[in-house]
Amino acid sequence: MKIPVVSGQKIVKALIKAGFEIVGRKGSHVRLKKRTIEKTRIVVVPLHPIVAKNTLFSIMRQSGMSKQEFIELLKKA
Repeated sequence: MKIPVVSGQKIVKALIKAGFEIVGRKGSHVRLKKRTIEKTRIVVVPLHPIVAKNTLFSIMRQSGMSKQEFIELLKKA
């Protein structure tokens, strides 16, 4: 499955739908947090018009979602 070209704002909206909440902002970066029973996940998202592919992979890894789950979430956002 191909990785889409997306903005930071769209990634933030998708993560909020997945249960993350915004806990901070510094400059052009937003911190989101999600608490689960086993772990607390913190994701940092740059609010750039186009987020680089490697940055997107890093955000996926931080969120604990698979590539497929993350792409499906972006389509819904």
